[in-house]
Amino acid sequence: MNDKNRITFGLIVFIAFVTFPFWYNLGKASSAPELKLSEKAKAAKECVKPKEIMRQEHMQILDLWRDTVVRDANRAYKSSSGKIFNMSLSSGEESCIGCHESKTEFCDKCHNYALVAPYCWDCHIKPEEKKPEENKPEEKKPEENKPEENK
Repeated sequence: MNDKNRITFGLIVFIAFVTFPFWYNLGKASSAPELKLSEKAKAAKECVKPKEIMRQEHMQILDLWRDTVVRDANRAYKSSSGKIFNMSLSSGEESCIGCHESKTEFCDKCHNYALVAPYCWDCHIKPEEKKPEENKPEEKKPEENKPEENK
């Protein structure tokens, strides 16, 4: 019974260690990620629905589109502004990825923040990320043919 103090101290340290992540983050709210819109999305200034609706209901819209394309063979969606969009996640210029070009910067940021794993890419081919222009290697100009000097 001489170890009562050691056992109590050990339990306190154990409980503090196990609960540390909870009380350390208590009162700290993480902010929602800032999405990076592509230049094409910025230029379009509109999506198929208003921004607030797209943030909350984009999965329901995509599910409805999937059913419409598969069951009715209808690929055209006319928005309230009259613009025609391709009812596709990843194919064509007027599709979701056609406008929001970076899956990593647009889709994944919010999905990772919300800890959701959408099943979009179970069927669709994941889009290749486009590299920024600054990372492209410079084109080498062919050197001019110089006559060799005779020595």
